[in-house]
Amino acid sequence: MRRQGAWPVAGVDEVGRGPLAGPVAAAAVILDPARLPIGVDDSKALNHKLRELAFERIMASALAVGVAFVTPMEIDAMNIRQASLAAMRRAVASLSLAPAFVLVDGSDPPDLPYQCRAIVKGDATALSIAAASIVAKVARDAMMRRLGAIYPDYGFETNVGYAAQRHLDALRRNGPTPAHRLSFSPLREG
Repeated sequence: MRRQGAWPVAGVDEVGRGPLAGPVAAAAVILDPARLPIGVDDSKALNHKLRELAFERIMASALAVGVAFVTPMEIDAMNIRQASLAAMRRAVASLSLAPAFVLVDGSDPPDLPYQCRAIVKGDATALSIAAASIVAKVARDAMMRRLGAIYPDYGFETNVGYAAQRHLDALRRNGPTPAHRLSFSPLREG
């Protein structure tokens, strides 16, 4: 994109579409081409330790990073697709440096006031999108650990809101918390 005259370029990705609890998170990252962080890959391709190390490198070298969350209540009100798009818009809006161009992971880009291109599997092919995937994942996981301390029965610190057995058992025993997405199955049936 820089060779085509588009600079700065932000990569954007979201995480947390599928869990029963917690927010959907998105990050936007503008990397410094003179200080590209090493060890950056699609967040799903990295184990926890490598993801945390890559996160530190991204935060130390990026020109701008924006992170945004959409709450479970908002997800229930607007649906997960709209919540994901809203999180991406908020992440881009929170950048301290306005991008000239935005690369978004997936096939469904948000409506942005910048030129934008969606790239299917972009987190595996575009470094700035991979960096955004790492930042979003680390930020959401940290939030889920905090929720795990508030609601210890649900195991959020390890299952990050997904339908793990401990989580489902706690839902059956205790019901949902304010961190749950009530529009998601099995919560909407209960």
